[in-house]
Amino acid sequence: MENLLLGFEVALAPHNLLFAGIGAVLGTAIGVLPGLGPPATIAMLLPLSYGMEPVSAVILLAGIFYGAMYGGSITSILLNIPGEAGSVVTCLDGYKMARQGRAGAALGMSAIASFIAGTLSIVGLSLLSPLLAQFALRFGPPEYFALVLLGLYMAVYLSQGSVTKGLMMGALGLLIGCVGLDPVNGVPRYTFGLPRLMDGFDFVVVAMGLFGISEVLSNLDTPEQRAILSAKITGLLPNREDWRRSYGAMARGSLIGFLVGVLPGGGATISSFVAYGVEKRVSRNPEKFGTGAIEGVASPEAANNAASTSSFIPLLTLGIPGNASIAMILVALMIHGIRPGPQMISEHPDIFWGVVASMYVGNLMLLALNLPLVGIWVKLLKVPYHYLAPLIVVICVIGAYSVHYAVFDVGLMMFFGIVGYFMRKADLPAAPLILAMILGPMLERSLQQSLITSGGDPLIFVRHPISAVLLAATAILIVLPGFTLLRRWRNAATAPTET
Repeated sequence: MENLLLGFEVALAPHNLLFAGIGAVLGTAIGVLPGLGPPATIAMLLPLSYGMEPVSAVILLAGIFYGAMYGGSITSILLNIPGEAGSVVTCLDGYKMARQGRAGAALGMSAIASFIAGTLSIVGLSLLSPLLAQFALRFGPPEYFALVLLGLYMAVYLSQGSVTKGLMMGALGLLIGCVGLDPVNGVPRYTFGLPRLMDGFDFVVVAMGLFGISEVLSNLDTPEQRAILSAKITGLLPNREDWRRSYGAMARGSLIGFLVGVLPGGGATISSFVAYGVEKRVSRNPEKFGTGAIEGVASPEAANNAASTSSFIPLLTLGIPGNASIAMILVALMIHGIRPGPQMISEHPDIFWGVVASMYVGNLMLLALNLPLVGIWVKLLKVPYHYLAPLIVVICVIGAYSVHYAVFDVGLMMFFGIVGYFMRKADLPAAPLILAMILGPMLERSLQQSLITSGGDPLIFVRHPISAVLLAATAILIVLPGFTLLRRWRNAATAPTET
């Protein structure tokens, strides 16, 4: 409680309150606008964080991240277009409620479920993070190598789409992360004689290209189709029957979202799908799901907001980002010379507890903003994307140039923007590439330090109990799809053939 009071002292400072408010509003707006997500926005704003205090920068970026979860539900309900991947499931019942004249109740329940789940998840973050940090103090190079390896594979295994494509992008990210000087020996690698690449590819430049520029190219390539609900939105507060049907769904969604969000690669999208599936299974009337059931809105919205908050736990206590947005918040901390991990709570308690306390404040701000400002968000939906695209490109160019004040970085950003565009065309995920690019140097450094300590003996990873367990978990995840595929082949072979 004493540490949390310190956090509120930091979070309630006037300038930090201002940044929390800006992050909440900007995050909601980003969630409302289909086609521009938190990774692209945070990547564009990273250069602005250079001149800010570390805690203010993280409060701003964190507000954008969890604020987008609130905003994403608005487009899902009113347009049947998810503003965020985590709001895909909300379309199933939210849009049907809107077509039945209950858009206000759907929007109200979405905001209330998001607030309750976010608050419960922050409580869990406050209680669990110090315990996990104490456990992580036992980690040495072998344990960190095994943990990063498990985190990388889980990020690929749990992410949407093909695992094979995710592994391909992860391998490419590891290769990009190797560009520059060897972390132990200082030998240049893959620089092709270019002095600019001696320090490797700058993450901010790559992220702005892969998420910002490629997002613009993809959206301009696809014609806009927005059929905005024209009926007046009334009755934002759910009635007693809505509450009766939704309180259990919110509780289950919050728990599922919190647990899934802690896993690397889990995140808001998977948690919302799992929560919706669980709710449909436990419901007495599963046939109502997909026809406008309000619990079909409450459960996934609770899950995606709980997951967005709990995903900060592995970042702040272990230094392991679980998704692309969290990876960029990690970079923001590293820009200021702060390395998240088990020592962060003791070495930077003002930052750790300040960020946690700001989430309590941010959730209150989002609840207060979302319900009264629904009309403004609806008007924002009517802004044509071809007006927004030039502004996004200008911000990206200025941001890339400001990293090192070099035109080379602008060209590099454009190059990765084109690469990201073709990746989207081929349905290749960018998140595993970004995570591998960040975690790759950490993985390599831990591997080399472990082998130097053991005199080149690889059995050091097995002799340490924690690393052995983590490596075993990784091996199980790698082998598991093979067993599933083998079982399907056997079932297909033994199935009776029709004559």
